[in-house]
Amino acid sequence: MIPAVLDGPPEGLGERLARFFLSVWEDPGTRTPLLAILRSAVTHEAAANVLRDFVLRRLLERIADELDVPDPTFRAELAASHMLGIAMLRYVVRAEPLASADPEHIVAMVAPTLQRYLGEG
Repeated sequence: MIPAVLDGPPEGLGERLARFFLSVWEDPGTRTPLLAILRSAVTHEAAANVLRDFVLRRLLERIADELDVPDPTFRAELAASHMLGIAMLRYVVRAEPLASADPEHIVAMVAPTLQRYLGEG
């Protein structure tokens, strides 16, 4: 899955990351356990560790390793914080209109910011 995010031109990384992230959350099979972890991470250190391990080790480190920009880990963490904020509001809090927005609309709105985090020097 991560190779699909990293494959392709650097100028499309923000869009590929947003699309990948939302596709994982939109899949009911992966959304349920992710919701449990995200909800628990707010109040339980063990769940926060699981979330950090997943986000940092499996996703961010791999993306940061591919970035040719200053402070790649920091930039990858900014992108992750943006996406986790979307997950919290869309899937946990269910804030409207974000909760019912078309995923492609979210990708279109978020991708330029993610690209700025990940692609500018």
